[in-house]
Amino acid sequence: MMFADKEPLKQALARTAILSNEKYRGLRFRLGSNLLHLQAHNPEQDEAEEEVEVEYAGPEMTIGFNVGYLLDVLNVLDGDEVQMAVIDSNSSSLITPKGSEECRYVVMPMRL
Repeated sequence: MMFADKEPLKQALARTAILSNEKYRGLRFRLGSNLLHLQAHNPEQDEAEEEVEVEYAGPEMTIGFNVGYLLDVLNVLDGDEVQMAVIDSNSSSLITPKGSEECRYVVMPMRL
């Protein structure tokens, strides 16, 4: 389970998305000990990287997501913090406001 402040995460995703592939909008998430590393590439060999402090104590993992779907979810979530349940790089991720199970959003990973 990963916990993050919504605004800094949303801003980092938006900045990184600028250099993602326009067709696939793929973004690489690398989760480590209390740190989320975001990385995007495009066909012109441009690259964007961001790091966001998060609460995460699980094993290090790398997951690909469509950044547009993540931004859509973060734009409609209430509250200042989000929680993201991640199991592995092939399983869907469940995103909810921290401490609330009222709204649940499922985002499927993608291969990068």
